Amino acid sequence: MADHTPKLLDALDAFEEGIYIINEDYTVEYMNKFMKELFGDGVGKKCHEVLIGSGIPCTWCKYTEIFDQNETHHSEVHIESVDKIFALSELPVTNQDGTKSKLSIYRDITHSVRQEEKLKSSEESYQRLFKHVGCGVFISSREGRFLDVNPALLKMLGYTDKEEFLLLDLARDVYLTPGDRQKYTQIIEKTGHVVDYELKWRRRDGNIIHILLTSTVRYDANGESLGYEGIVVDQTRRKKHEDQIKKAHDFLDKIISCSPNAIMAMDLRGVIRLWNKSAEDIFGFKAAQVVKKMTIQQIFSKKLAKTVMEMMRSENYGGKGKLNSYPLNFERDDGELVEGNLSAGIIYDEKGNEWATVGLFVDLKERLKTERELSAARQHLLQSEKLAAMGRLTSQIAHELNNPLFGIMNTLELMKTEISPQNKRRKLLDMSLSEIERLADMLKKMLSFSKPDQDKRIKIDINVVLDELLLLYEKRFRESGIKLKLDLVRDSEEILASRDQLRQVFINLFSNSMYAMPDGGTLEISTKIISDNLYVSVKDTGTGIKPEHIEKVFHSFFTTKKQNVQGVGLGLSVCYGFIKDHGGDIVVESEEGKWTKFTIMLPLAGK
Repeated sequence: MADHTPKLLDALDAFEEGIYIINEDYTVEYMNKFMKELFGDGVGKKCHEVLIGSGIPCTWCKYTEIFDQNETHHSEVHIESVDKIFALSELPVTNQDGTKSKLSIYRDITHSVRQEEKLKSSEESYQRLFKHVGCGVFISSREGRFLDVNPALLKMLGYTDKEEFLLLDLARDVYLTPGDRQKYTQIIEKTGHVVDYELKWRRRDGNIIHILLTSTVRYDANGESLGYEGIVVDQTRRKKHEDQIKKAHDFLDKIISCSPNAIMAMDLRGVIRLWNKSAEDIFGFKAAQVVKKMTIQQIFSKKLAKTVMEMMRSENYGGKGKLNSYPLNFERDDGELVEGNLSAGIIYDEKGNEWATVGLFVDLKERLKTERELSAARQHLLQSEKLAAMGRLTSQIAHELNNPLFGIMNTLELMKTEISPQNKRRKLLDMSLSEIERLADMLKKMLSFSKPDQDKRIKIDINVVLDELLLLYEKRFRESGIKLKLDLVRDSEEILASRDQLRQVFINLFSNSMYAMPDGGTLEISTKIISDNLYVSVKDTGTGIKPEHIEKVFHSFFTTKKQNVQGVGLGLSVCYGFIKDHGGDIVVESEEGKWTKFTIMLPLAGK
């Protein structure tokens, strides 16, 4: 290496590239510093021993071309011993003594080559992804045309010809309305991106599809917007399923909302989660008041809620998790009585754990009221049947007794002619005759009770009937300390009625009033005409009627008097039958301990 000047060698050491010189027999004459750091000092060794540890020349070596043809060669080599890639330049060098050497320069390009490989691989991966990904991928211009799209987007929109697709005007041909495209560009230009943006696009066949669009703005080197790129996900099937689920949910919600029965659902703490319209009406609480704000224990009670839960968990009331039927009666906050039947069940999760409870309450208030009314009607019918049976028996007895009674009356009348009026025995005969006549009158009334429709009806002035009766009762009222107040309408219109039956009605009412005022009081009798009806009121200031007895006063055999002494409970029931038979009505009002008022309504004659 005497031919190589020291200055030149120093300059070569400064290079950040590997440099070495070999002679014609492959012996290394020089290695610069960078080369020695890579392969160690190999001066005096064969170059292929230093580079690849082999006894034969390197495969890339251009020995013949360099030494024999005096040519310069460039190549790219990978040396496994250092796992690096070099850009190799081999050129001939003529020494001062006329001999030839080969100068080799190794520039490390490992990083750049591998980056290029990665970039190439990424590009290939991107192309594969772009081509095969299931969702649509696009690049579009700001002006509204696709610059590139993948096959999935073509298929999604029903196109097979990509060139045709790239000619589409997005606002006109793809977006459902041009305004949708305009709104999208405004948002993405302002924010730089959109994520899961819901849109409606139009397919080639005109059908509408629902998509989710995620895209970003593409900028040039100066930061100016070039267009947009992104992905498109077809949501049509999901949207269809959502609509089906929504319709099913809405349908179920309407069923729950319109149900005539109260439907409620609670979590395991009892917090109300569902409360339909019927629950609002039955229990008196609006859904806004109770849902997520109140517990079922506040509606009923802790004790009742606990009882229901225990019954649901039992096997004895419809199976575990069910309560088929539970009568439930309670009073609302406003005092109204709630009567009905509760059915309930436990909702379990997929693991079988208790998750919530649901209840259905059937309001039976009207039904139970009807049943009570039917029961009362059955009792009344039973009493009527008893009364009818007694009427038939009474009629038979009366007919059987009439003949001997009239015989006794005739006999007494004959005996009176034979006894002087001054004789004491004559008074006894008169008393006996009077009692026989009273007994005959009673039998007549019994016959009238059993056949009330037999009495002839004529036009009657009610004031005349009342005057006649009050004349008879005036002395008894006075002796009993009862004051009489009259308020009778003048020139009263006539009614069509049975005089005897009307007399019996008012006799019963006057007798009851006297019984209710043992220590005296006031009896008010008034009449008035409203429309085509006559109203007669009889009001006393007596002991009144207990509230629980008001509905029973017209029932057959009902009485508050001592049995077999003062009555058998037929008076008012007979009166009620007479008035109803005349096409009228009779009602009673009373305040216990203060007063009782009977009001009779009868239609006017010819009305």
